[in-house]
Amino acid sequence: MSSSLGDPGQTAHASCARRHLVFGWWSLVVFIGLGTVLEAMHGLKIGWYLDVSNETRRLMWTLAHAHGTLLSLVHIAFAFSLSQAVNWSASSRDRASKCLTWSTYALPGGFFLGGFWIYDGDPGLGVFLAPIGGLLLLVGVLLVAIGVQQGGVKD
Repeated sequence: MSSSLGDPGQTAHASCARRHLVFGWWSLVVFIGLGTVLEAMHGLKIGWYLDVSNETRRLMWTLAHAHGTLLSLVHIAFAFSLSQAVNWSASSRDRASKCLTWSTYALPGGFFLGGFWIYDGDPGLGVFLAPIGGLLLLVGVLLVAIGVQQGGVKD
Protein backbone atom coordinates (compact mmCIF):
# COMPACT_ATOMS: atom_id res chain seq x y z
CA MET A 1 0.00 0.00 0.00
CA SER A 2 1.11 3.54 -0.60
CA SER A 3 2.16 5.73 2.26
CA SER A 4 0.39 8.99 2.99
CA LEU A 5 3.35 10.78 1.38
CA GLY A 6 2.85 8.93 -1.91
CA ASP A 7 0.62 9.71 -4.85
CA PRO A 8 -2.89 10.55 -3.56
CA GLY A 9 -4.45 8.75 -6.53
CA GLN A 10 -2.59 5.55 -5.69
CA THR A 11 -3.53 5.89 -2.02
CA ALA A 12 -7.22 6.21 -2.96
CA HIS A 13 -6.81 3.22 -5.28
CA ALA A 14 -5.29 1.14 -2.47
CA SER A 15 -7.97 2.32 -0.03
CA CYS A 16 -10.73 1.23 -2.42
CA ALA A 17 -9.03 -2.15 -2.91
CA ARG A 18 -8.77 -2.71 0.84
CA ARG A 19 -12.41 -1.69 1.38
CA HIS A 20 -13.59 -4.24 -1.20
CA LEU A 21 -11.29 -6.94 0.10
CA VAL A 22 -12.66 -6.52 3.63
CA PHE A 23 -16.26 -6.20 2.39
CA GLY A 24 -15.87 -9.27 0.18
CA TRP A 25 -14.52 -11.50 2.92
CA TRP A 26 -17.07 -10.38 5.53
CA SER A 27 -19.98 -10.72 3.12
CA LEU A 28 -18.67 -14.19 2.26
CA VAL A 29 -18.89 -15.04 5.98
CA VAL A 30 -22.51 -13.79 6.04
CA PHE A 31 -23.63 -15.65 2.93
CA ILE A 32 -21.87 -18.91 3.79
CA GLY A 33 -23.50 -18.58 7.21
CA LEU A 34 -26.88 -18.16 5.51
CA GLY A 35 -26.20 -21.26 3.43
CA THR A 36 -25.31 -23.20 6.56
CA VAL A 37 -28.59 -22.16 8.21
CA LEU A 38 -30.52 -23.19 5.08
CA GLU A 39 -28.79 -26.58 5.08
CA ALA A 40 -29.60 -27.00 8.78
CA MET A 41 -33.29 -26.20 8.17
CA HIS A 42 -33.26 -28.73 5.36
CA GLY A 43 -31.53 -31.36 7.48
CA LEU A 44 -33.86 -30.80 10.44
CA LYS A 45 -36.90 -30.96 8.15
CA ILE A 46 -38.22 -27.58 9.24
CA GLY A 47 -41.68 -27.32 7.67
CA TRP A 48 -41.58 -23.53 7.51
CA TYR A 49 -38.77 -24.01 5.00
CA LEU A 50 -39.41 -27.42 3.40
CA ASP A 51 -43.18 -27.78 3.05
CA VAL A 52 -44.45 -27.75 -0.53
CA SER A 53 -46.41 -24.59 0.26
CA ASN A 54 -43.07 -22.90 1.05
CA GLU A 55 -41.32 -23.85 -2.19
CA THR A 56 -41.12 -20.16 -3.17
CA ARG A 57 -39.41 -19.31 0.12
CA ARG A 58 -36.87 -22.09 -0.37
CA LEU A 59 -36.11 -20.92 -3.91
CA MET A 60 -35.81 -17.24 -2.94
CA TRP A 61 -33.48 -17.97 -0.03
CA THR A 62 -31.36 -20.34 -2.07
CA LEU A 63 -31.03 -17.61 -4.70
CA ALA A 64 -30.10 -15.08 -2.00
CA HIS A 65 -27.39 -17.39 -0.69
CA ALA A 66 -26.00 -18.23 -4.14
CA HIS A 67 -25.99 -14.65 -5.45
CA GLY A 68 -24.56 -13.27 -2.22
CA THR A 69 -21.74 -15.80 -2.20
CA LEU A 70 -20.90 -15.07 -5.83
CA LEU A 71 -20.99 -11.30 -5.27
CA SER A 72 -18.67 -11.68 -2.28
CA LEU A 73 -16.14 -13.32 -4.58
CA VAL A 74 -16.67 -10.54 -7.13
CA HIS A 75 -15.62 -7.99 -4.49
CA ILE A 76 -12.45 -9.95 -3.76
CA ALA A 77 -11.69 -10.17 -7.49
CA PHE A 78 -12.38 -6.43 -7.84
CA ALA A 79 -9.92 -5.66 -5.03
CA PHE A 80 -7.19 -7.61 -6.80
CA SER A 81 -8.10 -6.11 -10.16
CA LEU A 82 -7.48 -2.66 -8.71
CA SER A 83 -3.88 -3.60 -7.95
CA GLN A 84 -3.39 -4.33 -11.66
CA ALA A 85 -5.32 -1.50 -13.32
CA VAL A 86 -2.93 1.22 -12.19
CA ASN A 87 -4.13 3.99 -14.52
CA TRP A 88 -7.87 3.51 -14.07
CA SER A 89 -9.62 6.85 -13.57
CA ALA A 90 -10.82 7.56 -10.05
CA SER A 91 -14.33 8.56 -11.14
CA SER A 92 -14.94 5.35 -13.09
CA ARG A 93 -13.38 3.25 -10.32
CA ASP A 94 -15.62 4.89 -7.71
CA ARG A 95 -18.76 4.37 -9.82
CA ALA A 96 -17.86 0.70 -10.27
CA SER A 97 -17.21 0.40 -6.54
CA LYS A 98 -20.59 1.86 -5.63
CA CYS A 99 -22.45 -0.26 -8.19
CA LEU A 100 -20.83 -3.45 -6.93
CA THR A 101 -21.46 -2.58 -3.29
CA TRP A 102 -25.11 -1.65 -3.76
CA SER A 103 -25.71 -4.70 -5.94
CA THR A 104 -24.50 -6.87 -3.07
CA TYR A 105 -27.19 -5.39 -0.85
CA ALA A 106 -29.99 -5.27 -3.42
CA LEU A 107 -29.67 -8.53 -5.37
CA PRO A 108 -29.46 -11.10 -2.56
CA GLY A 109 -31.44 -8.79 -0.25
CA GLY A 110 -34.31 -8.71 -2.72
CA PHE A 111 -34.38 -12.50 -2.93
CA PHE A 112 -34.16 -12.84 0.83
CA LEU A 113 -36.94 -10.34 1.52
CA GLY A 114 -39.04 -11.83 -1.26
CA GLY A 115 -38.87 -15.17 0.51
CA PHE A 116 -39.88 -13.85 3.89
CA TRP A 117 -43.46 -12.98 2.97
CA ILE A 118 -45.10 -15.28 0.43
CA TYR A 119 -48.46 -14.36 -1.15
CA ASP A 120 -50.31 -17.27 -2.80
CA GLY A 121 -47.05 -18.85 -3.91
CA ASP A 122 -45.55 -15.57 -5.15
CA PRO A 123 -42.58 -13.87 -3.51
CA GLY A 124 -43.10 -10.73 -1.46
CA LEU A 125 -42.53 -7.20 -2.74
CA GLY A 126 -38.91 -7.26 -1.59
CA VAL A 127 -38.08 -9.31 -4.67
CA PHE A 128 -38.31 -6.10 -6.72
CA LEU A 129 -34.90 -5.17 -5.32
CA ALA A 130 -33.34 -8.15 -7.14
CA PRO A 131 -33.55 -6.77 -10.71
CA ILE A 132 -32.27 -3.40 -9.47
CA GLY A 133 -29.33 -5.23 -7.93
CA GLY A 134 -28.82 -7.18 -11.14
CA LEU A 135 -28.70 -3.97 -13.17
CA LEU A 136 -26.23 -2.42 -10.70
CA LEU A 137 -24.09 -5.54 -10.96
CA LEU A 138 -24.13 -5.41 -14.76
CA VAL A 139 -23.13 -1.74 -14.79
CA GLY A 140 -20.43 -2.32 -12.17
CA VAL A 141 -18.91 -5.27 -14.02
CA LEU A 142 -19.03 -3.35 -17.31
CA LEU A 143 -17.18 -0.43 -15.70
CA VAL A 144 -14.58 -2.82 -14.28
CA ALA A 145 -14.06 -4.49 -17.66
CA ILE A 146 -13.60 -1.10 -19.35
CA GLY A 147 -11.37 0.16 -16.54
CA VAL A 148 -9.11 -2.87 -16.59
CA GLN A 149 -8.85 -2.72 -20.38
CA GLN A 150 -8.08 1.00 -20.50
CA GLY A 151 -6.37 1.39 -17.14
CA GLY A 152 -3.11 -0.21 -18.05
CA VAL A 153 -1.80 -3.32 -16.37
CA LYS A 154 1.01 -3.41 -13.85
CA ASP A 155 4.10 -5.29 -15.04
